Parts: sequence; C-alpha cells; structure tokens
Amino acid sequence: MIKVKQLAHVCIFAHDLEATRSFYRDALGMDTQFNFLRDGTVFGFYLNCGGRSHVEVFQKDEARYGDLNQINHFCLEVENIDAAIAHIRANGIDVTAKKHACDDTWQAWIRDPNGVKIELFEYTEKSAQFAGGDRIADW
Repeated sequence: MIKVKQLAHVCIFAHDLEATRSFYRDALGMDTQFNFLRDGTVFGFYLNCGGRSHVEVFQKDEARYGDLNQINHFCLEVENIDAAIAHIRANGIDVTAKKHACDDTWQAWIRDPNGVKIELFEYTEKSAQFAGGDRIADW
C-alpha cells in the first residue's frame, strides 16, 4: 500500500525568474533553498515553504497566465518509492522507473486521468532540499 507523507512541492513556470524570486521572498517570506544551474546560469530554484514543502520555479519565457495548465506538476513525497511504484503498477497505471535526480532525490512520474503530471519523491540524506547547495541540471 502506498503512503503519501505530504505534498513535497508545486512547480511553476516564470517568464521573469528574478521578479518571481523577489515576489515570493519579499511578499511571502519564502527564501531560496537552492538554484538549478545549466551551463553556469541559474534557470530555476526551490523556495522553502517551511518544513519539507517547497515551490519549484523554472524560467519559461512564454509563460503567461491562462485558464489552462497553470501548474506544470505537483509532487508527492512518499515513504518508499519502490513500494509506491509497485503499488501503482499493480493498479494498472503507467509509472516511470525510479531515477536518482540531480538534487539527490529519488523520483518517478505518473499522470492522473486528466493528464496532470504527478512526481513521486523519496528524499535522501543528501537531498538539496535540506542540504542546500546549487545543483547542475541533468535533463
């Protein structure tokens, strides 16, 4: 049986990365936990929401508000990703293999019946969400 511990993060796209960082920091008091780097440039970051919850933000120049597709995906922290994958597969739902991500977490992906992407996360002792430190994106 799968056991969801909490919502780990919500991912949003931003057409102005630094204005978005400033808004969440200044208006909502959410500090940057770590940045995502590609070719030496920051293209995203994690914001700390308290405890083990975060907002993940990525640069997407064409991102604009609309009635559809407001959130890229949401992520659920699971207690045991291998057990979660087995449970999901046993229910006839497609799920990716687990992958060790650049932020030192284990992840797998599914979609709900509406096509909403859901990321499953299992943190490790080295996870950037708690250890901090910028990470080089590997995707």
